Amino acid sequence: MQIPFNKPYFGLREALAILNVALSGQFSGNGKYTRKSQLFFENRFHFAKTLLTTSCSDALEMAAILSEVGPGDEVIMPSFTFPSTANAFLLRGAKIVFADTLDDIPNIDPEAIEKLITPKTRAIVVVHYCGIACNMEAIERLTKKYGLLLIEDAAHSIDSYYKGKPLGSFGNMAAFSFHETKNIISGEGGMLVVNDERFIKRAEIIWEKGTNRAAFQRKEVNKYEWVDIGSSFLPAEMVAAFLYAQLSKFERIQKLRKKVWTLYYEYLEPLEEKGFIRLPVVPEYASVNGNFFYFRVNDASTRE
Repeated sequence: MQIPFNKPYFGLREALAILNVALSGQFSGNGKYTRKSQLFFENRFHFAKTLLTTSCSDALEMAAILSEVGPGDEVIMPSFTFPSTANAFLLRGAKIVFADTLDDIPNIDPEAIEKLITPKTRAIVVVHYCGIACNMEAIERLTKKYGLLLIEDAAHSIDSYYKGKPLGSFGNMAAFSFHETKNIISGEGGMLVVNDERFIKRAEIIWEKGTNRAAFQRKEVNKYEWVDIGSSFLPAEMVAAFLYAQLSKFERIQKLRKKVWTLYYEYLEPLEEKGFIRLPVVPEYASVNGNFFYFRVNDASTRE
């Protein structure tokens, strides 16, 4: 029996949204669907500022630029993560310091973090694996104690919470993914969340190729100029349209994903009781958004 790794939820509504963009004539980014999608996330999750990106990897790269890390700086992150988490900061010249994860959850261990902090440490990057929250109170204590930036790799974590507060709202910045394998998708696609007001204006500039286009559109400046480093991080409007159509079905998609996650857990419990596998541990402070389901085996032979 083969179980598909992923089965996205989409249909006619997404196709009509793409057709609407084609008929409108605006294919480039930062159109109405981009703005509507960003507003959805800001209103629903109370994020200070959101910017759609071409991928979560790009959102992480923007966060790395905004954090101003460079050669000689150290960034602590979990040893169990996707390459994009590390690549974003390596591209800025920073040194990556890997921290161990917890034994029962593949999330970063706050105690391991503190042992690795040095005078060169500039930021801590957390990854909420499978949408299960890290221990954010413990990690926030460390960032305040040592004066460090906190960045959330929330690629798996849309609509996941820590003690009722949405993931992505704890860090100075956070990155989300709308890749085909996620709950809410746009094929490829991501989003940078900026919760720290100090970084909002510069984030807009970096997002738009290092120009002050956003300020010009708001009539805050009378010239549209190149003012900083940046890149073309914004997605095409068709990508944003597909995403916005998905958001109109947000509740239904989330309900289905959580149902499937729960069914896996219930059906696999007998195997855990017999000692063959270890099911996911969800701490009391965390919620499940149904992004991925995983279990652990004792050895390679059991896996086969």
